[in-house]
Amino acid sequence: MKVLLLEGIHERAVENFARHGYTTVERQPKALAGGELKAALADVHFVGIRSRTRLTAEAMAGARKLMAVGAFCIGTNQVDLDAAMMRGIPVFNAPFSNTRSVAELVLAEVILLLRGIPAKNALLHRGVWAKSADDAREVRGKTLGIVGYGNIGTQLSVMAEALGMDVCFYDVVTKLPLGNARMMPTLEELLEVADVVTLHVPETPLTQGMMGAKQFARMKKGAKFINASRGTVVDIEAAAEALETKHIAGAAFDVFPVEPEGNDEEFVSPLRGFDNVLLTPHIAGSTLEAQANIGTEVSEKLVRYSDNGSTLSAVNFPEVALPEHPRSHRLLHIHENVPGVLSKVNGVFSKNRINISGEYLMTNAHIGYVVIDVEANERSSRAALRSLSAIEGTIRTRVLF
Repeated sequence: MKVLLLEGIHERAVENFARHGYTTVERQPKALAGGELKAALADVHFVGIRSRTRLTAEAMAGARKLMAVGAFCIGTNQVDLDAAMMRGIPVFNAPFSNTRSVAELVLAEVILLLRGIPAKNALLHRGVWAKSADDAREVRGKTLGIVGYGNIGTQLSVMAEALGMDVCFYDVVTKLPLGNARMMPTLEELLEVADVVTLHVPETPLTQGMMGAKQFARMKKGAKFINASRGTVVDIEAAAEALETKHIAGAAFDVFPVEPEGNDEEFVSPLRGFDNVLLTPHIAGSTLEAQANIGTEVSEKLVRYSDNGSTLSAVNFPEVALPEHPRSHRLLHIHENVPGVLSKVNGVFSKNRINISGEYLMTNAHIGYVVIDVEANERSSRAALRSLSAIEGTIRTRVLF
């Protein structure tokens, strides 16, 4: 089986694949696009990407062997999840492996912004010695407002509280607070009390443009703002206006609505003109430790699906957690979720007088995923596989010996 890893995925992934017997691994340092991407996908079974490679329906159309996709990052917006699902391709990501890295950078930015370091640093680079305690504050006793209390938000909450900060948060789902953090009823109420507001939300229709002119106006005058989530959740022009009028006294951005395609392309943004703004090139989760952890986590999920059939934690697929099958063959059947398919699947084994030792099924609104364990007989298993492939509504079948 062939594995293709794009965008400089960490060596730890290659090592993990090799440990499980997957030695045909091709690595590319950059993202691929267009015809180059299509050609690369034509004969691979697994592909690993980060944030820049766009796996569209068109890109996957000719990838007849492609069994699964690994997004070696948190987000999966770069993959057409529905198109992958309808081709029987589960997509796995790493929702936890770089949370510490993001939380650490944000906490550092909180301290730097409250001390006014970005502007002082910029002045000193221009030869201006501006030694003063004006607008420099400790973090202790200040209120950190976290928007999005998920894996990153909760870890940041604990770390900030350890430094003596008061923590409040807002989330669209009611969450159990950690430590002394308190949940705010609305985003507006959080914006009104926080000395620093930091965003940790996913990219969804609900979050798109959630921080605009009205929201910046609700923030405390002189407060600081941080976005290390997704570029589309902030109206950058509104943020620039709030900085220009000095309603907010500093900010840090790691993500942007439009980002360069590569390191050789100029970064263009109205935020470049502000000395009191920290700008980083979408690297909040990019530490050596995080990339190593992601390499292990996502490659392990791909191997488990390949060897075992487990789809636990797949972002676009019915989740089925499966035991080992040391003394049986395992047949996997992915099909359109329409009435009668499961009956036909079971009919295959009944007709061929094959005893089922285990059966697992999970569906979503569009597809069904059924896994059947049978006696280890290669001839009967291959016959069953042929019959399963012929069932109307079948998307993909496999057998694990």
